[in-house]
Formats: sequence, structure tokens, C-alpha cells
Amino acid sequence: MIPPLKPGARLLQPNGPVIETERLLLRQWRGDDVAPNTAMLADPGTARFITVDGKPVTSVLNGWRNAAIMAGHWVLHGVGMFVVEEKSSGKFVGRVGPWFPPGWPGFEVGWGIATEFRGKGFAVEAARASIDWAFATFDIDRIIHCIDRENTASQGVARRLGASKDGEFDLFGHVADVWVTHRNTWKGQVRQN
Repeated sequence: MIPPLKPGARLLQPNGPVIETERLLLRQWRGDDVAPNTAMLADPGTARFITVDGKPVTSVLNGWRNAAIMAGHWVLHGVGMFVVEEKSSGKFVGRVGPWFPPGWPGFEVGWGIATEFRGKGFAVEAARASIDWAFATFDIDRIIHCIDRENTASQGVARRLGASKDGEFDLFGHVADVWVTHRNTWKGQVRQN
């Protein structure tokens, strides 16, 4: 990692929004998120749907690169995917939030949840909070969710959020569905710190 700082020296720390839900904190990225994010992406079932090539991340360097992309989206655009942290344990649950890289079909709120935290409603809880925040922050009428046609778990999350399919998108060389959440039909609530 980086060398120790000299006495009195300070580094820039991101000071983005923190969103609190009943069980979760959605917050900025930190250096200690790299390892659990890499572990999440090392799972073949997870990597299949959220890495560019659909392959597990197996090296520390590639895991670091992925986390740097997530954190860098915030630096470049002032918005990005939040780290999702379980409040009761402080554990990394996954990443959820806005995503709009070049060539993307619209302003997305996406999600990726580590295997050990699936099936507990965390994806819906975090995505709901992120969508609330996005509609409160941006002058947009719709938020998209790009979901691989074989990713039935994410399709279920989209349905629970009230999203509906509204087109297709070439997602890293294969067709994915574009689901849409509309502002005029959205109902949500969130507490922000």
C-alpha cells in the first residue's frame, strides 16, 4: 500500500454523501474495501454478470483496478456506486448506486451483492435508497438497470423495485435487458447523513 505519512501531512479524503437505511450504510469507497470487493468478484456466479469479461477476478491487482474504477467514477463525475456496509457488523455487503460510463444507455442504478449477503433483501434495500437519492439529487425522469437476460436474481430485484423492461442493450458483447424505474411512479424513502 502507500507509505506512512510524515507528521502533519494530510491526504485528500472523499467527503461524499452517506445514506442510511434500516440495516445498511451506503458510503464512499475506502482502501479497506478493495479486498472484500475483490473477493465478491472472485465468485464465478457474481463475476458472470458484473465483470467486463464475465470472468472471476483472481488477482489482487485486478481487484484493486476494479475498486479504483468504482471510486474513480465518484472523482470524475461526482457520483458513483456506493459501498454497501452492514451497520450491525461493519462488513462489506457489496456496491449499489449510480453508474454512467461513456456509451451507457442512460443513468443507471446498478447493484452487486456479495454471495454471503444474498437472499436477505439487501439489494432491494440499498437500491431503493440509491434511487431515492438519485431522484432527489438529479433532474431525471427515469433510471435504468442493465440486467443480463440470465440474471434472474437481479430481474427479481428490479421487479421488487417496480421497474419494467424497456429495451435491450449490448452489454460487453451480449444482449442485456434495460429495465426502467420512472420518477412519476416511484415510491421510496431514505434518511441521509
